[in-house]
Amino acid sequence: MNSRKSLLYAPTVAALLFTGAVMAQSTPTPSSAGQPISQATYQTPKGEVVVRSLPAPAPQIAPPPSFRQLSGGGKAITPAQAAAYPPLANDFLYVDGDHNGSINKTEYQRWVKRLQKAPAE
Repeated sequence: MNSRKSLLYAPTVAALLFTGAVMAQSTPTPSSAGQPISQATYQTPKGEVVVRSLPAPAPQIAPPPSFRQLSGGGKAITPAQAAAYPPLANDFLYVDGDHNGSINKTEYQRWVKRLQKAPAE
């Protein structure tokens, strides 16, 4: 009976040690650039290892093309044409206010105006 208990204690002790190592990670601290840094410290057989990471930079998007350019000179932008400008393709259902499957010039201009007012992150 004692040998069974000792077999149960070993995984429990290992789990507690692992949990302690995970909890020993430090909290994010601001970098010199003002961006948060994620930092973790681990103990290894060869000494202490510190891992630091920064968030990826925000993607930069090009200014929106003209309605004429996206529509190919037509009266509306189709989903296939919107794919040429990924932010519009992403917002297609939102921009298509009348839900007719295409974006007219008024809908596009309203979306561009909102896009330009959006705060830069």
